[in-house]
Amino acid sequence: MAGRDVRGGTLPEGLADAIRATAQDIAELLRGAPGTAGSVPRSRWTVGEAAAHLAQANALMADIAAGRPRGYGDGTPQSLAEANDRALAAFGERGAEPLAAMIVAQAGAYLDAAAEHPAGETLVTPLGPMSRAVLGSYLLTHMLGHGYDLARALKRPHMVDAARAGLALPFMTEVMPRVTDAKSTAGLTACYAVRLWGGDRFGVTFDDGAVTVGRQLPDRPDCTLSIEPATFLLMALGRRTAAGAITRGHVYAWGRKPWIGPRFPAYFTAP
Repeated sequence: MAGRDVRGGTLPEGLADAIRATAQDIAELLRGAPGTAGSVPRSRWTVGEAAAHLAQANALMADIAAGRPRGYGDGTPQSLAEANDRALAAFGERGAEPLAAMIVAQAGAYLDAAAEHPAGETLVTPLGPMSRAVLGSYLLTHMLGHGYDLARALKRPHMVDAARAGLALPFMTEVMPRVTDAKSTAGLTACYAVRLWGGDRFGVTFDDGAVTVGRQLPDRPDCTLSIEPATFLLMALGRRTAAGAITRGHVYAWGRKPWIGPRFPAYFTAP
């Protein structure tokens, strides 16, 4: 189901509100921070660098949504990391208030562009071709991942919840074949049914390492995974481990080969 903006573009219902709210949540974290020089857990970035990256990434996605192509790596993790480093080196702002304002403004610029152009038109993005609607899911996913990091760094509650994780799913399922780890999946033949608590579901099939992802579940999955939605997103983004999620009762696996369930996140490189 889609929600329609009066200016003519369409996005999935709830996506625009989630993008706007997540940008505001991140801005509030930054505005309440004692400073931006502190380190982000499990990252080589400071709070200021992570926020600067978010401001730049939101601007990049707003430009792409407006039909202004932007080169940014070749889609591989190494090229994206290198592009991030070059962009940060050329951008000196690390202040909380200016970056908070940029993050909100550029999220709004994406929404303006999405409202004014066809949501289904294919665009070139850092992670391959996708529609404006999926690009919006990408924007939300990216903000949620780094917003989670900033919340941990600042010891504040994060904004990743089941509803927003569900809106990130179109991007996650579209990009999964592009971020499959070739070494982990070499020679792998297996099929998974992934069920998120609340109703979302999708299937993942590996055929001698080649992966296919679709909304239809396989008829006879080797393993069915039942996952709390926010946990799924955080696992997919490398922010939470499968072992920890299973221990907390946020993931259950069953089927003919339940033991392959915990391996599933390792088949992909976090986008």
